[in-house]
Amino acid sequence: MKLVWTPRFVRAARRLTRRQPVLLEDLESTLRRLEHDPFDAALRTHKLGGALKDCWACSVGFDCRLVFAIVKNPQTKENEILLHTAGTHDEVY
Repeated sequence: MKLVWTPRFVRAARRLTRRQPVLLEDLESTLRRLEHDPFDAALRTHKLGGALKDCWACSVGFDCRLVFAIVKNPQTKENEILLHTAGTHDEVY
């Protein structure tokens, strides 16, 4: 599936990797894996509830998460992964 980067995700990822540069490689690896298979067991993808009920989250590292939604592109009719935000567990939930 194609990854669609929202401006919010770009800002969050940039802020996260500035604070913890060691996460850059893990983030890149996670994004490649997510693009290939969003439900890869290594990602620990799980459905969210509450205000984020239409979203999913996956792990980048011990305390780092990506929040995304799987949406259908109205033009191509194909599913895409819309990246919402990235950050620590407490920041994204």
